[in-house]
Amino acid sequence: MPPPPTIETRKVAELSALYEVAKTLGSSLDVKETSQKAFNILHKMLGLNRGTLVLRDGDSGDFSIWAAYGLTDSEIERGRYRVGEGVTGKVLATGQPMVVPDIGKEPLFLNRTKARSQDHARRNVAFLSVPVTVQGEILGVLSADRIFSDDQVGYQEDIRFMTVLASLIGQACKLSKAVEQGRQALEREKEELRSEVKGRYRLANVVGGSRKMQEVYATVERVAPTRSTVLIRGESGTGKELIARALHYNSPRSAAPFIRVSCAALPQNLLESELFGHERGAFTGANEMRRGRFELADSGTLFLDEIGDIDLATQVKLLRVLQERKFERVGGSRTLSVDVRLVTATNRDLEKAVRDGSFREDLYYRLNVIPVFLPPLREREGDVLMLVEHFLRRFNQEHTKNLAFGRGALRQMLRYPWPGNVRELENAVERLVVLSQGDTIEEDDLPLAIRSDLPVSSHTASLLDARPTPSNRESQADGQSLPETVRGLEKERILRTLRDSGGVQTKAAKTLGLTVRQLGYKLKKYGIKLRVPQAD
Repeated sequence: MPPPPTIETRKVAELSALYEVAKTLGSSLDVKETSQKAFNILHKMLGLNRGTLVLRDGDSGDFSIWAAYGLTDSEIERGRYRVGEGVTGKVLATGQPMVVPDIGKEPLFLNRTKARSQDHARRNVAFLSVPVTVQGEILGVLSADRIFSDDQVGYQEDIRFMTVLASLIGQACKLSKAVEQGRQALEREKEELRSEVKGRYRLANVVGGSRKMQEVYATVERVAPTRSTVLIRGESGTGKELIARALHYNSPRSAAPFIRVSCAALPQNLLESELFGHERGAFTGANEMRRGRFELADSGTLFLDEIGDIDLATQVKLLRVLQERKFERVGGSRTLSVDVRLVTATNRDLEKAVRDGSFREDLYYRLNVIPVFLPPLREREGDVLMLVEHFLRRFNQEHTKNLAFGRGALRQMLRYPWPGNVRELENAVERLVVLSQGDTIEEDDLPLAIRSDLPVSSHTASLLDARPTPSNRESQADGQSLPETVRGLEKERILRTLRDSGGVQTKAAKTLGLTVRQLGYKLKKYGIKLRVPQAD
């Protein structure tokens, strides 16, 4: 029989075991997994016979076994404790270590796991428990069995070692809990931001009530739930990206990524790598593998802006992805599959590009499955007023101001054709809000281009030259706020249209670009009552 270990050899073994356990606990944030590995280390290096780690079970007041050595799954499942109950419960209540020299003679030892039910399993067995604490907070209990002999009288060395071990486990638990709380907070913030973004791109929040924009909204509502490829056409600044985001956030893919790529902003020799990714060493400067935008947009939507600017070589690879949903990274041979909804946009004449040979005809037909045409702002009758009101309200809030447009300034805003479309209008309103020194934006405050004497459309002229009736004269007076001016102009337009249509609401609604229900709502809003002819 080998001689019993000396104090020196025991200390060396304990230090070696603590070193290995510390490495294991630091290798992962999964306390259950690392604690189980730690028990295996203690068994191999120190001859641990049976041990358990008891931690709080969720948000309840009970504690349960998280990791163990020498216990079956059913025995671990039975190991549930309450504060003050048995030896484990007493350690939880007092925060003090506890030693049961002989579990066969200790009534407090409950044998909750039933792992020591047989008499021979209870002979010559001591039970040692220490609290797992961090900064005075009791997180759980670390326990172990120790086989004793008749000449063994104390367990101070065992308690000291287990206390150090429990401290390491406690720090690991605290770190894991902090990281998990941080992760949950990030997930909540992510969901809140996703909900906010999704709400922002609801079609009801897109500004514009003209007939042409209503047609766009109707198309988006029908197409959004599908996976069909969409090609958005329109001049620069008409809001193509806004419609692309509306398609995504009103689709079943709204929880997945929306990835945008501006094809015109990237050199052609980098565009292929940006879209499909590259392997390490694929070209000079490719020091590591990089995932492309198609991979990043998997299960979501990829928006390719200015699609008409990509070169023919990239067009060939893009055509294959559309046909097969498969591709290889630049410099790679492994074929990747993705599930991506493709939305593209351009302000170019793709039909002319096809005729000139700069754009592949087969790719054009693949992209042009569902075309959506965004009208320029000069063709969106009445939308300028709505957009001016929207941007003025937004920039007033951002810059803590309370500005309003004077009638002369508003008249010039309506005269201007806005070649830069909605983007130009947005920038103009922000500039006016930031630079204005008074309470009202007057005609002299406008940029020279907007103040110039430009032709006025017949629709705009009818809005500006409408004579106010006594009921709305005050709301259209000079110096009134923009919302009041808009309401006055809208009411006058409705009244004149009803008069011209002989009071027929269906005809008036069609002229105004509204549904009969929308017209009825506005009649109620402005208190307009129609005379119903009496029967003879």
